[in-house]
Amino acid sequence: MTAPPRQAPQPPASPGEPRPGPGPDDLHGHDGVHGPDGVRVRDVLPSRAPEDVPEGVPEDAHGVTPGPRRFRAAAARHFGGLPGPFWVVFSGTVINRVGTMVVPFLVFYLGSRGVTADQTPYVLGALGAGGLVGPVLGGWFADRLGRRQAILTGMVATPISQALLFASPGFVTLAVAAALLGAAANLHLPGVAAVIADSSGASRRRAAYGLYHWAINIGAATAGALGGFLIAHGFWLLFVVDAVTCLGFAAVAMVALPKDAPHHANGPTGSGGYGLVLRDRMMLALVVVSVAGECVYAQTEFTVPLAIRDHGLPASVYGLVAVVNALLVVVCQPFANTWLARRDRLRVWAAASVLLAVGVGLTGTAHAAGGFVATAVVWSAGEVCAGGISTAVVADLAPVHARARYQAALNWARGVARFLALVAGPALYATAGPAALWWAVAALGMAGSFGVLALRPGMARAEHRAKASA
Repeated sequence: MTAPPRQAPQPPASPGEPRPGPGPDDLHGHDGVHGPDGVRVRDVLPSRAPEDVPEGVPEDAHGVTPGPRRFRAAAARHFGGLPGPFWVVFSGTVINRVGTMVVPFLVFYLGSRGVTADQTPYVLGALGAGGLVGPVLGGWFADRLGRRQAILTGMVATPISQALLFASPGFVTLAVAAALLGAAANLHLPGVAAVIADSSGASRRRAAYGLYHWAINIGAATAGALGGFLIAHGFWLLFVVDAVTCLGFAAVAMVALPKDAPHHANGPTGSGGYGLVLRDRMMLALVVVSVAGECVYAQTEFTVPLAIRDHGLPASVYGLVAVVNALLVVVCQPFANTWLARRDRLRVWAAASVLLAVGVGLTGTAHAAGGFVATAVVWSAGEVCAGGISTAVVADLAPVHARARYQAALNWARGVARFLALVAGPALYATAGPAALWWAVAALGMAGSFGVLALRPGMARAEHRAKASA
């Protein structure tokens, strides 16, 4: 049978003439693939004529040969179609997270200040308690007064609270300063999440939050390695670097984030309080399962360092664990986002919860640096799968005028989880023993996974109502 003749390439359109060719749906989903400047990839990657294709080099479905053009198309799938305000908070987050060292290495800093193992849970609990207040204030602030103002306030308040922590003369003042730090460090988060929701369309929102999570880990990869090195030269360096990078984010937001960044201070349903959130049953259910998952993940920040310390290993081992975790997320997340976007996001979230539970639970089997790194690989895989899903789900549920408060509720849930993890985790570790803690963590993570799956029917109904009212 004779093969049908190949269609000749279309000539380029003249200026001002509509460009022939496929529509935006032909390349990626329903939005097409766009670069940061809004130009479709198809428009800058025209099909090659058959005679221009070297023999033996296959073309893809769109006539683009492997190589730089395919790489640019892949990059556009991962990074394209997102507007300026997203890239402002993305860049600011990278700057800020590169220097986020005080909280991850707080256990070791407290030890250097003479805080005993029995006193450490109280300081960490104060940090967690402050983390409950920060998101609530930040969400109200961002919806009422603007995203930009909330980000600036948080990024200035954080180094001030860190200075108080460093200057604290004793156990009580360390606990008070830790509470202030917990509040200040979480104040900007609802505003950042709301900027992303406001500026990215519904079809790109999950990818946007995945990239935001990726930015966090880009910074963490650097902070973990640099922090472990700086500790040997003095803890004061951690405080200096952390403060400078917080102010760096503030400078980026002040210069590049528009004063009129999209926000909706008041909607038709109220005065900007949290009653709207509390009446949303699906949102409350998401808060519960988020608490379970975050309780598991929080152990990687606080009880994993305790386990490393109790095995006689130096702080640099925890820095290595943090670097491995961050590097895995940095390398894998953009590609995982594209692949997982075609799958049911609640099922992906549930599978990620299982990986986190198993990985953190296996910490009880680790006795040397290699063992702790191996467990980090497992729970990092869960983090890669889960990145951005819960935030995107909440953004889709939230009314436009209450986006920051809905994100604040999610961050508040994470704060509750951290508070419970910081109080109960080290206490259970010290009283019942490490094995009891790791088994409890694994069970909690599995329960959270089943909880996510149980939400699927209700979530489908909620999304249907949201689309119908749009």
